[in-house]
Amino acid sequence: MQHSTIDLIERRISANLFDASHTLADAEIETLVHLATRAPTAYNLQNWRFIAVRTPDAKARLRKLAYGQAKVSAAAVTFIVCGQLPDHTALAERLRPFVETGLMPQAMAAGWQEDAQAKYADREAARDEAIRSATLGAATLIYAAEAMGFVSGPMVGFDADAVARDFDLTEGEVPVMLLPVGRAAPGNWPQKPRRPLSEVLRIS
Repeated sequence: MQHSTIDLIERRISANLFDASHTLADAEIETLVHLATRAPTAYNLQNWRFIAVRTPDAKARLRKLAYGQAKVSAAAVTFIVCGQLPDHTALAERLRPFVETGLMPQAMAAGWQEDAQAKYADREAARDEAIRSATLGAATLIYAAEAMGFVSGPMVGFDADAVARDFDLTEGEVPVMLLPVGRAAPGNWPQKPRRPLSEVLRIS
């Protein structure tokens, strides 16, 4: 059954209860991440990585690092969504297909690379960008999952240093959030009330 994007946004929930008997095939996981990578990134850095934790052993390890939260192991897959510190040297290759189409002049691509090098020389700015990119990717994955008939439940309750160590993240990768995805079990709450627009919107 097809739903409009607005319908997906209106009905999405943050699930805590997952059907532990449900599994996802490799192709479904690949589709979810393929769609997640359609999210925007500064300079087209695409500075993210998605670790799909699916085996019982890996889920058990991750659940311990998430303070025992059951949804990590009950979901069909729990993604470790990683932001990568921006690497300006990777931009030439990431922009090359766009340059080859003639849509982007080579001089512009070189300028983007120089700008990124200067902007992210500051470690705090680089980390902020890693978190931003991973968050945009995770949000897109959330709605991709909803469109495919699954639920998700983004999590920040985990030992980030331990996750980075135990799941072999590189020095330049930041584990930004965990994202369990799967089929809902009975008992999840509906979407919780939102603040009124008068409190969150200013039109200037």
